[in-house]
Amino acid sequence: MTSRHRATLPSGTSLGRPLPLRLLLAVAASVAFSQFGASQQNSTASGEITPRGQREVSDVTYDGWKKLCFKPGGAPRLCRTSITGTFATGQMAIRVDIIERGSEGASRLQVFCPVGMYLQNPVKLTIDQGATFLVPYTWCLTNSCIAAAVAEPLLLKEMTAGRALRLEFVDSRLLSLVATLPLSQFAIVYKSEPAHTFEQDIDE
Repeated sequence: MTSRHRATLPSGTSLGRPLPLRLLLAVAASVAFSQFGASQQNSTASGEITPRGQREVSDVTYDGWKKLCFKPGGAPRLCRTSITGTFATGQMAIRVDIIERGSEGASRLQVFCPVGMYLQNPVKLTIDQGATFLVPYTWCLTNSCIAAAVAEPLLLKEMTAGRALRLEFVDSRLLSLVATLPLSQFAIVYKSEPAHTFEQDIDE
């Protein structure tokens, strides 16, 4: 024997539509809402996130821009124009490299930062009030992670004419970390002969 349960409606409630139709509409709305929620969750998981706060990196000291070149055997000369920021302990915090290999191909940009960053969000790089360049992470070492991209001509032009380079990272706590590096000496160093040229094999 099949038992049946009768739902009791509150006093004064008007059915309006047959109950089965009301149930169908409720089920359809519930399914649609669930699918929408899942879609939104997947979109958030696969894309960038919005930081929940921002902090200026103030405990880092930057040295000047330096240009070093390397001549590994018979390969084209490779030059790095770099600036390094360190913590009070002497440990490297941030490093920015512009890498050129002879006259072959485009220059490259590399940004080093400590481990513990939210790697789905690329590093955001801005010169003064100019355009923002996105630099995706490429790999991590034991004590740092590296973001890299082609150094577009527009980026190099803005760096040579700019005053400050702004880097924005997102850490694992989903906080935005903003570091500001000086550019006042970049153009002079970048366009000059290197401070040293090393005749040895190196790894990029």
